[in-house]
Amino acid sequence: MEFEWSEGDAAYRRELRAFLNAGLPDDWAELSAHGPGSDAQAAFSRQFCGALAQRGWLTQSWPKAYGGADATPWRHAILSEEMWRVGEPRGSQYMNVNWIGPTIMKYGSEEQKKFHLPKISAGNALWCQGFSEPEAGSDLVSLRTAAARSGDDYVVNGSKIWTSYVAGAEYCFLLVRTDPNSKRHRGISVLLAPMDAPGITVREVPAVIGERYFHELFFDDARIPASCRLGPEGEGWGVVSYALAFERVGAMRYARAALTLDALAEAARERGRLDDPVIQEKLGAARTAVEASRLLSYRVIDLRAKGSEPTADTNIARVAGTLCENAVSDLALEIYGAEALAYGNFAESYWRLAMTAGVAVGTTEINLNLIASRWLDLPRE
Repeated sequence: MEFEWSEGDAAYRRELRAFLNAGLPDDWAELSAHGPGSDAQAAFSRQFCGALAQRGWLTQSWPKAYGGADATPWRHAILSEEMWRVGEPRGSQYMNVNWIGPTIMKYGSEEQKKFHLPKISAGNALWCQGFSEPEAGSDLVSLRTAAARSGDDYVVNGSKIWTSYVAGAEYCFLLVRTDPNSKRHRGISVLLAPMDAPGITVREVPAVIGERYFHELFFDDARIPASCRLGPEGEGWGVVSYALAFERVGAMRYARAALTLDALAEAARERGRLDDPVIQEKLGAARTAVEASRLLSYRVIDLRAKGSEPTADTNIARVAGTLCENAVSDLALEIYGAEALAYGNFAESYWRLAMTAGVAVGTTEINLNLIASRWLDLPRE
């Protein structure tokens, strides 16, 4: 792997940082305090992503045929790093660029590509994902939300929970079971479901993480056109596995962790604790975790740039990202002490949003199991 950025990539990063410094509002810290799922950040993302799209930056790593510029995956990595270090002003639209769009490119019909991809590349589409269910969280293949074919529609019944980014979402990347007699991975399909379809009800799940972060979705005889199915019926597990491989390294959380760690070192200095050997050791360990996460994510980007199909490297990078966030958030609580008990405190805010790292895109335990089976080839028993 080449560890030096090209002159063009370095220049792009500088230009992107200048754009962020000039383009983020003065109250950005307050606006982003509740995370990318809030109503305020969802609304802001349309304006912000539209500006990115006008500069040709939002989906630059996509093929030109779908609104991109055929840029390398490294440009996508730079964009993600710079977005996450300032609190992800793309809001939920980072998902569109990272994995929803690429999955539609691979599995979508021509009609689906023509309808969805231009909206995503223009920064004018909000999506949520309907994966987890009350009885199928980490064990996603146990999902029971049913979609029965009825003429030109699927009639969907069931529920989803812990659904993020529902605020303003127009479409849901929805996993359903289209074969009632199937089990586990078989009989699952993906629907690109319009959220305004009759029979879909949304209820917020209050959470300490942030405003409007989690929701429940209820489907009561919701009719979704069969033309919204992504890929062949009953073969949705392959579709979602492809999508998850992109999502697991799409959020460069280590960039935000690195910036937070610099601020924590300064906070320790101000409190006279920087010479404490315990704090020094934990600062060093956290920095190591941040760099490990960055390099393992780069490994995945490098493989992608070389045309490799998704591998277990994505699971390894995801676990490293969680360990990185945990190390930094735990250190933040220790340095700030009792101050961190106040809602909105710097340490509390970071810790609150870092909690999602170990459950989003599959829990750490699930990712470790996948590493054991796919990377280490260990037996299940």
